[in-house]
Amino acid sequence: MNRFAKAFAYGGGGLGLAGALLTGLLFGQAQLAKRAIPDADRPPPDGSGHFPGDGMPIRLVMLGDSSAAGLGVDHPAQTPGALIAASLGVPVEYRCFAVVGAESGHLAAQIELASAHPMDIAIIVIGGNDVTHGVRPALAVRLLADAVRALRELGAEVVVGTCPDLGTIQPIQPPLRWVARQWSRQLAAMQTRAVEAAGGRAVQLGALLGPEFAAAPAEMFSADRFHPSAAGYAAAANALLPAVRAALIREPA
Repeated sequence: MNRFAKAFAYGGGGLGLAGALLTGLLFGQAQLAKRAIPDADRPPPDGSGHFPGDGMPIRLVMLGDSSAAGLGVDHPAQTPGALIAASLGVPVEYRCFAVVGAESGHLAAQIELASAHPMDIAIIVIGGNDVTHGVRPALAVRLLADAVRALRELGAEVVVGTCPDLGTIQPIQPPLRWVARQWSRQLAAMQTRAVEAAGGRAVQLGALLGPEFAAAPAEMFSADRFHPSAAGYAAAANALLPAVRAALIREPA
């Protein structure tokens, strides 16, 4: 979290005394947030598997970061990819290649692993770590667009859940929360344009889910108060599901 403040300092060097004071405040709040959010003590459950249904079978893969993998829940069935696979109503062979802590720059390695298996559709959830790790938005977006194009060249439809609204995370206090919200929204808007230009479908998770997470943080966040709970992942899966269904039937989103 302290990288929020470092990045702010980098971008606000000409703000003078007021900027220096605000930067110092951001550093202090970043340290408080870092102490308030515990490190994960175990990996997310793997929801990969076969899901029954009627009709033509679908091969689905999930790529991205901890929110794609489902960090914060206890059971494989509660992970977002498993929830989506179980909701499609057709036979689904689902594999998760998402990695906790991943940034957009890590998607290429995940795609290399996934490419060993045929896939019909790939879901990517990415962006939060790009913001918290200080990755420049233009670079993060370019790497995401490269990933979308690579998956399209492999014959997969692509749905991307863009950067969540990091301003809903309770351990992050104002004004750091305001910075987090602004930067995550900016990245999400840039991701949306790039994904669509690369032939994928973008779902703005922050805009869709931010108000719900902000209104009920105790319900929507897991015990670490950073990653979603089972209810939070269910909401994310429901937000992604229409775009996944539209991609599978090749209709305009």
